[in-house]
Amino acid sequence: MLRSLYVDLNSYFASVEQQEDPSLRGRPIAVVPVLAETTSAIAASYEAKRYGVKTGTIVADARKMCPDLVIVQAKHTVYVAYHHRVVEAVERAIHVKSVNSIDEMVCDLTGSDRQREKAISIAHNVKRSIQEHVGSYMMCSVGIAPNDYLAKTATDMQKPDGLVVIEQEDLPGILYSMELRDLCGIGRKMYERLWKHGIYTVEMLCTATKQQLRDVWGGVEGDRMYARLRGENVPHVETHKSTVGHSHVLEPSLRSTVGASGVIHRLLQKAATRLRQYGLVTAEVTVSIRMKGGDRWKCECDITPTQDVIQLTSVMSTMLAQVPTDVTPFKVSIALNKVSPASSTPQPLFPNIGPARESLNNSIDVINKKYGKNTLYMGPAWNALDSAPMRIAFTHIPDLETDDDE
Repeated sequence: MLRSLYVDLNSYFASVEQQEDPSLRGRPIAVVPVLAETTSAIAASYEAKRYGVKTGTIVADARKMCPDLVIVQAKHTVYVAYHHRVVEAVERAIHVKSVNSIDEMVCDLTGSDRQREKAISIAHNVKRSIQEHVGSYMMCSVGIAPNDYLAKTATDMQKPDGLVVIEQEDLPGILYSMELRDLCGIGRKMYERLWKHGIYTVEMLCTATKQQLRDVWGGVEGDRMYARLRGENVPHVETHKSTVGHSHVLEPSLRSTVGASGVIHRLLQKAATRLRQYGLVTAEVTVSIRMKGGDRWKCECDITPTQDVIQLTSVMSTMLAQVPTDVTPFKVSIALNKVSPASSTPQPLFPNIGPARESLNNSIDVINKKYGKNTLYMGPAWNALDSAPMRIAFTHIPDLETDDDE
């Protein structure tokens, strides 16, 4: 039974750039976070992919692979705006059950829509709607299958502009031509675990027993994978956010301890705003700096659960006082870990902040939302206010009203 229709936009960031700028159409382009030869591509057009340029390729290497490559700095606010237009376009053809990332969404097939020909017709309507209402360069691959997992898998089997149907009778053989790393949920570590358990191919994965997969995954998730591969409709399990963080490759002008410190504080303030937006508090702050040459400096600090930006700024300043001064920072990242709902966190006997500080935090958020980002900010970020613009993580789509503009 066909229950799921999955939509995956092809080379999304690069396609948006080509849609926005007609001069880029038909040309190999790489989208990068900053204009520097040492950074890496976060997306590549299909014209660039033919030369071997892909996500993660260092710009200097990409230019060698493709001398005609055009480097484009990412415009994340534009990508978010296009995302909402794509969702609206898909909704014209079929209801979107859930948005899984900036360029992926899943829809339920019900009633007569589960018939193969009707499902294929809906898929064509989805493609047509996106091209008519978003842009002619916005292609997508559509997967249709008995469950969401296999529908997503189907989108990877034919790109660009693919349409693949996996029916129950096609399983599991239709998956055998794929590599293990092609399957969602099998990253580097899981790939290594599968090899340690003697599973080297997708065919071996599909024919493994439920107990074997339980051993590989270390529990019930192995049962869920066993069921997904057989077309069973496995309910989605909500995961709770455990960390809020940001990272940023430093612009050349900020590759100093002073520059890195400003960017780190800017990232911290962005993360604190998100923390309050989610109604969470953090009990651990982590900061990491990768140096030019590959060395890494990292520091962690346990704190009383908080979402107060002043308290977090003080903690971070203390941590950064330990950074060596004779280094050249290249990339920085911060994480607010051990997060929990503010409403269910036990209150300390002697609280560090009172109602006035809570009002201050709320006022900062309201004023910045109304009058623009950085209208109010903590002083240590003074030299990096224009740095670390909005970034789109795989599963986090920024809110254009509360996340930072470019």
